Amino acid sequence: MVLFPNAKINLGLSVIEKRSDGFHNLETVFYPIQWTDALEVISSGDQPISLNTSGLSVDGDIANNLCYKAWELLAKDYTLPNLQAHLHKVLPMGAGLGGGSADAAFMLKMVNEVAGLGIPSEKLIIYASKLGSDCAFFIENKPVFADGRGDHFSPIELDLSNFYFVVVMPPFTVNSAEAYSWIRPQIPKFRIHESIKMPIAKWKDYLINDFEAPVIKKHPLIGEIKNRLYSEGAIYASMSGSGASVYGIFDTKPKLSQYRDCYIWDH
Repeated sequence: MVLFPNAKINLGLSVIEKRSDGFHNLETVFYPIQWTDALEVISSGDQPISLNTSGLSVDGDIANNLCYKAWELLAKDYTLPNLQAHLHKVLPMGAGLGGGSADAAFMLKMVNEVAGLGIPSEKLIIYASKLGSDCAFFIENKPVFADGRGDHFSPIELDLSNFYFVVVMPPFTVNSAEAYSWIRPQIPKFRIHESIKMPIAKWKDYLINDFEAPVIKKHPLIGEIKNRLYSEGAIYASMSGSGASVYGIFDTKPKLSQYRDCYIWDH
């Protein structure tokens, strides 16, 4: 079985307050885009799980990979056949695109299918939420308004299928914990659940990512990329998550100039 775990972008991101558990309450919209990794899972092999990777380098012990952790969660509660998994990594890490979370969520769905477990989506969401705040989003994989820690979802009607997306990943990452230290949590002037209902042409002034200003101060190239996207005709451009990727939404297929040392995806 082969599936293609996709990225998401954040449409606006407000950090509302710091919680007593050390996390933050936030508001954002998660929107799926079709920039994907590839994940294969088959029932085979002489060990409980074999996980190999290709494509972009995946650092660290394989037991710390979110795909492995997803399998481990199900293996604690169910008798699973021996499985072989192969992850071909295309989505850049540290991009704010949720690539690792998508891989884990798709691993849960694929093990469920290959092993014939019959776990309903509602329960898969509970498993996914144990792996990361945005991981559960990829079980249903539909646009949502997210609040709480970014793990409480409300469906929204939002269809951007007639637009073109460009995602630019600069040649560095942004540490999320460090980025949070640059934020002063506050109730935003413009609430995301209202701003998202506006015409996209108005999003530039109302749909704000709180991380953007402090991250750009530390990494000016991110601001330069955003300005370049606007100069090339984007009707909305923003950093995704806490960075480091920047995306632009276009109403016509853009003709892109060069972004030195950056990784670009357009669709």
